[in-house]
Amino acid sequence: QVHLVESGGGLVQAGGSLRLSCAASGRTLRLYTVGWFRQAPGKEREFVAAKRWSDGITEYAGSVKGRFSCSRDNVKNTVYLQMNSLKPEDTAVYFCATRSGTIRMIPSEYDYWGQGTQVTVSS
Repeated sequence: QVHLVESGGGLVQAGGSLRLSCAASGRTLRLYTVGWFRQAPGKEREFVAAKRWSDGITEYAGSVKGRFSCSRDNVKNTVYLQMNSLKPEDTAVYFCATRSGTIRMIPSEYDYWGQGTQVTVSS
């Protein structure tokens, strides 16, 4: 059974940084595509970033490009989302998810999800 657990969320002022973690069990993340999504109250879940670890291909949403980056720790079977220059509009619950194959930006294309971690950016 695959379990993903996000952590690292919190309250930060605009311009600040956070690093989210996504720890996995039951699946070796470096063999899959790992995506990050977020959902703000009253809004649809939206794509943030994804990385296919087999070849390093990474995609970012336009709204976070240049501010967010993906990394991993193979030993810990954990991936990270480094978020810099945070803005109030980045406030949302952030989720990690995995899928086999290429990067997709649609949430339904991912088969395992974590429970989410809240990120709140104050102005």
